[in-house]
Amino acid sequence: MDDEMDTSPDMLEQAQLDMASDENPRGTKRKAAEELDENAPRRIKALSQTVVNKIAAGEIIVAPVHALKELLENAVDAGSTSIEVVVKDGGLKLLQITDNGSGINKGDLEILCERFTTSKLKTFEDLANIGTYGFRGEALASISHIAHLSVTTRTKDSDCAWRAVYSDGKLIPPKPGGSAEPKPVAGRQGTQITVEDLFYNVPSRRRAFRNTNDEYSKVLDMVGRYAIHCEGIAFSCKKHGESSTGVAIPGTAKTVDRIRQIYGNSVANELIPVEIEDRKLGFKASGLVSNANYSIKKTTMLLFINHRCVESTAIRKSLESVYTAFLPKGSHPYFYLSIEIEPHRVDVNVHPTKREVSFLHEEEIIEKISDNIQERLAAVDTSRSFMTQTVLPGAMLASRGPTTQPPNSNKPFSTPAKSMQTPKRPYENEMVRTDSKARKITSMLPAASSASNSEAINRITNIDPSGDYPDDFQPEYEFVDGTRRQIKLASIRTLKAEVRDQTHKGLEELFSNHTWVGVVDEWKRLVAIQNGTKLYLVDYGAVCFEFFYQLGLNDFGNFGEIRFEEPIPLQDLLDIGIETERQAEILKQGEVQSDFDGVAEQVVETLFSKRELMAEYFSLMINENCELESIPLMLKDYSPNLAKLPSFLLRLGPRVNWNDEVECFDCFIRELAIFYVPEAVPRQVQLEDLARATPTNDGDEEMGGTEEASNEYPAEIQEQMKIYKVRRKVIGEALERILFPEFKRRLLPSQKMLKSITEVADLKRLYKIFERSC
Repeated sequence: MDDEMDTSPDMLEQAQLDMASDENPRGTKRKAAEELDENAPRRIKALSQTVVNKIAAGEIIVAPVHALKELLENAVDAGSTSIEVVVKDGGLKLLQITDNGSGINKGDLEILCERFTTSKLKTFEDLANIGTYGFRGEALASISHIAHLSVTTRTKDSDCAWRAVYSDGKLIPPKPGGSAEPKPVAGRQGTQITVEDLFYNVPSRRRAFRNTNDEYSKVLDMVGRYAIHCEGIAFSCKKHGESSTGVAIPGTAKTVDRIRQIYGNSVANELIPVEIEDRKLGFKASGLVSNANYSIKKTTMLLFINHRCVESTAIRKSLESVYTAFLPKGSHPYFYLSIEIEPHRVDVNVHPTKREVSFLHEEEIIEKISDNIQERLAAVDTSRSFMTQTVLPGAMLASRGPTTQPPNSNKPFSTPAKSMQTPKRPYENEMVRTDSKARKITSMLPAASSASNSEAINRITNIDPSGDYPDDFQPEYEFVDGTRRQIKLASIRTLKAEVRDQTHKGLEELFSNHTWVGVVDEWKRLVAIQNGTKLYLVDYGAVCFEFFYQLGLNDFGNFGEIRFEEPIPLQDLLDIGIETERQAEILKQGEVQSDFDGVAEQVVETLFSKRELMAEYFSLMINENCELESIPLMLKDYSPNLAKLPSFLLRLGPRVNWNDEVECFDCFIRELAIFYVPEAVPRQVQLEDLARATPTNDGDEEMGGTEEASNEYPAEIQEQMKIYKVRRKVIGEALERILFPEFKRRLLPSQKMLKSITEVADLKRLYKIFERSC
């Protein structure tokens, strides 16, 4: 019957669902089949080519300045001598680049904006010798997927220019219903690329650019960078509809003049040229860096590697660390560097926007560049310029010497106004003694001359009550820097790996950010350093040994030379070493217990037989006449105590295992490190006690402790006091000015050095003690 209710199972289930929907209008009961479908694993599908291209475009073109960089590089690759840039709304509304390069053939316009179409690569192996900016053929393809792109180009042999419009990598008609083929138009030789409505189909990214002025500043900065680097090419950049240009560089301008127009006279007048070349490392670098008279609040780095504008955190940090010794706290340098590396040593395809590159021997190349710039900065003898202020605020300053006042200014040199904002005062328990990066006044004082003190240095010996000293030897020597070469011995790599594995991170931070306090005891070889609010006592003998051992591994086969003017007979040096050991045994044990007969001759024979190995890897030269010509130079401006040379040579014979490569190099470098470690120097009190214990000329009484008696000490004791006084000064200056600054840069402290460092004070803990006692 039609009027009767249908009671089939399907109708009952539907009625129940309708009732549930009425009772709970927020949702309906799902069927079991639907739940199973949603929990089932999703099928993998291939993305459409349009989606793939848009994802790739988002990786390459992140902002208008990235599109500009790609187009600038294409223009330079085309051999242009003039490049004009027009920008509207920071490049988001309009970005137009016009050049006078070789142009594009009409037959290539059809595939111009397809992905991976390029005239610069044929095989993947061509990447190893790539010498152009672009190579992947993705720039124009990416732009065409996220902007309206049009290209107008004309080659030298063409009768007219051709204009093409692109979308999603394909040619499209300029107007609906028309032909997509390129249209002939009037135009000059070269190419004009117009990018309009960038990110029009990526609204989330388009909304991220709120300030178009910031984007225009980035565009100007990028144009300025390439204008400085590409000498011989004219550059101009301006806003659309304005007559004035933000950048206008003529093609005849030199690099310094380009920097002057873009960054101003203040930096252009304080630049020093840099030239470095190393054929073994396969690179050469040139550029202009600011001297010590110029500083800014933030480092400005223009870095080009194989003519690509790139970023390098490692190079930036290394050069900033060089300038910390020359600039005031909080000041930073300006530098423009162009590094050319053999193409097969560079991997250019490591970043989507080509902002970074990877190259071989990065650490060695950076170290070479940093050392050269440090030498150039230290060699500048021109006067420094300082801002000065009179005692009375607001008064005119009387300038004495060079100032930073503009040369054409007629106004008096005025004091900059101070900020009215009150600086936040730190808590007392967090205040430190001084800033570790601040330059001390003692570093400006002249160092003790190693030449003037050479006599005192070479006569340092152990305290000997008998007054018998080894015969003085006073060789003349000069410093000669060696040419660096690449060493690939597995034994040295093994020893270096052991050093890295044993590095203690806490101690590494301590030495990297420490503040020098001063020498505490030259006899126990203790110095005080500070890190934050903590004060430490450091055994500098142990630290210096670790440092020179690591230096020996890093510079293995590349040591400099301390070359003596007159060769020294090896037999004479070893005889002095034997006598020193004999006197040491008498002093320690009261008699000679070792048999020293024939030892010197055996060591001479051993060293002479190994002289080629020592000359090749350690710059220790022994000639055919068995004379010492040179010893290794491990650290520039620091020479070891030559009085330790006989003992050093004597120990090389029995202590070095010449039959095992790893043990041989390890033992030799350890002995070399011991030779370079500053020796323990007796205190003045110890010398006075020794003098009192020394018999007078009559031999029947001891010297008294009065000042009158101090002038009556034996002549040998007085001379020894003078020698040790000079030596203490030399060691103190070397520790403060050379060794501990080098520890900041190069030391990898090991865990076993924990025994050599003692914390003696912590400002925060002291405050807690004072609070409890109060």
